[in-house]
Amino acid sequence: MQNQVVIKNRIGNYNEKILVPGDKSISIRWILVASLANGVSTAKNLLISEDVIATINAVKKLGVKVKINKAFCKIYGVGINGYKYKRGITINAQNSGTLGRLISGLLIDTPFPIKIIGDKSLSKRDFKRIATPLRKFGAHIKLKNNFRLPLTIIGSRYLKPISYLEDKGSAQVKSAIIFAGAKTNGKTLLRASRSRNHTELLFKHLKLPIKLKHKKNFDLIEVSKINKIKALNYKIPSDLSSCAFFIILTLLSKNSSLLIKNVNVNPSRIGMITILKKMGAKIFFKNQKIYKGEKISDILVKSSKTIKSINCPSKLNSSTIDEFLLLFIYAAKATGVSYFKNLGELNKKESPRLKLGAKILNKMGIKTITTKDSIKIFGNPNLKVNKKIVIKNFLKDHRVFMTSVIAALSFKGFWTIKDKDSINSSFPNFLKLLKKLGAKIN
Repeated sequence: MQNQVVIKNRIGNYNEKILVPGDKSISIRWILVASLANGVSTAKNLLISEDVIATINAVKKLGVKVKINKAFCKIYGVGINGYKYKRGITINAQNSGTLGRLISGLLIDTPFPIKIIGDKSLSKRDFKRIATPLRKFGAHIKLKNNFRLPLTIIGSRYLKPISYLEDKGSAQVKSAIIFAGAKTNGKTLLRASRSRNHTELLFKHLKLPIKLKHKKNFDLIEVSKINKIKALNYKIPSDLSSCAFFIILTLLSKNSSLLIKNVNVNPSRIGMITILKKMGAKIFFKNQKIYKGEKISDILVKSSKTIKSINCPSKLNSSTIDEFLLLFIYAAKATGVSYFKNLGELNKKESPRLKLGAKILNKMGIKTITTKDSIKIFGNPNLKVNKKIVIKNFLKDHRVFMTSVIAALSFKGFWTIKDKDSINSSFPNFLKLLKKLGAKIN
């Protein structure tokens, strides 16, 4: 069976209700925190993807017992100091920057070298941003070419708390520092640019020693050493980043509506929704509630008849970083020129997404002007694709694959999209859900 999909037709109209798999960011964080808890933690709707399985395999290598099936996952926590460190451990983070960076913070006290490796894509990403603060704690870290995987870490018996400025808006760096601080005597102080705050909310919910102060453009975080974590049962809410593909598809489809149930709408994640509403999209939150410190809601989406262009505010970048490829596709059908700026971080993800986003738009016949960190998109409200398009050589980036599928179903054409198995890292049943809505995908 070929590792590609072929799409020849737009999706038809639909009026459906779906449930998207569990949030990847929360799934990974729950596994890591539960592994160090006292007692047995149980999760339902845990995302079963390659990134999450890699996280489970990582904690197993550290002596943690895990039971998992389609209905639930049980983790038998070993306590905050309970990891069984031994010589020769290698952790394969595969494609997961979240796993590779966050677990580095938890390994801050290993007496033996532990090596972290990843796939071809992850091995191109910057791990110096993790190594720098962890070295300040007292850990010894070796990186390839000073910033790439493999990363080898040896902890210290004399860890010391740090004060650190995280100015890139990276939730992964922030979380790694919080985890390291939780294993270090004293108070670690972190001034962090605004980014996803799932780790902080999880710590607050568990009543762990963390203090938060929210300023206008940054957060002040104080974390102290943890002595004990209580077991945590969690019904993981749906992943907004996965829902985003269906939101854009519905907006670009004719006479359609979609209700997505039980979605995590954490304010640090909904930048895309804010941007889409500025562009005139009909998106509504229903049945909102707070669960384990996270905001949860059903999301109702209705087709867009007209799309306004946007000069996108940079302050929304960190809360939108995984959805920009989809926003580029949406802006392709806007009236006027849309401008997205200060997006250098986009080229430091699984692939150079800013460059690839422009390339996809150009293949569709949309004019773009790009710099190293910005893109102007000259929208065409009457856009229809009437040619063959092949999408390949994108470092098996799951979001490039899925965005290309949404573009094909929205604008027609004859699309061949390579590396179908890339979705296994984050959203294995993506194509199955699309077919439920009536998409014809070969």
